[in-house]
Amino acid sequence: MADPFVYGRRGITGRLEEPERELLRGLFNDVIGMLEQETDPGQDPLEALVGLSPHARVPEDPALARLLPQAVKDDDDASLEFRRLTERSLREGKTGALRAASLGLDAAHLTLDDAAARHWSTALNDVRLVLAERLGIRSEEDAERVHAVTDWSEAEDVEAYLALVYNFVTWLQTTLVEAMLDGHRLSSHGSADA
Repeated sequence: MADPFVYGRRGITGRLEEPERELLRGLFNDVIGMLEQETDPGQDPLEALVGLSPHARVPEDPALARLLPQAVKDDDDASLEFRRLTERSLREGKTGALRAASLGLDAAHLTLDDAAARHWSTALNDVRLVLAERLGIRSEEDAERVHAVTDWSEAEDVEAYLALVYNFVTWLQTTLVEAMLDGHRLSSHGSADA
């Protein structure tokens, strides 16, 4: 069983068992696969250089649409223009965070500096967004239904398994964010004393 992330003298530390690391590695790779776009061989080199996505559109996959949401509520044209200008860099940033977090899965004991903690937080959040969409979490009642699934031995279908995975990732992200906040509070308190 994983140990929660905690903040200490060495930074943020945690521990994951091998099956948990393999699960997270697979989840990170799945989300990377969703975010990676096929390159357009006919794309203008200048557009590619500055990161424009001239053929950007709202993703058909609802989970990918959750990762790359509309930027302007109730204005599809403005959202599409924003998407055209920013989607490529958003995809690259998310993919980079997922890859960076995945690299940290080689060892059971994790020690995260500030940058690694941010990568992990982003990666876990993106995995949760995809799982939440796949589980149909739209309301507090939906979330309660998913959080009520707690026994791995009773996971008899895909939805129950996904709910357990979602709950594990949620717990891991919660402990990470709490450790990050503890580190921030302690460093702020220390600088106030200086």
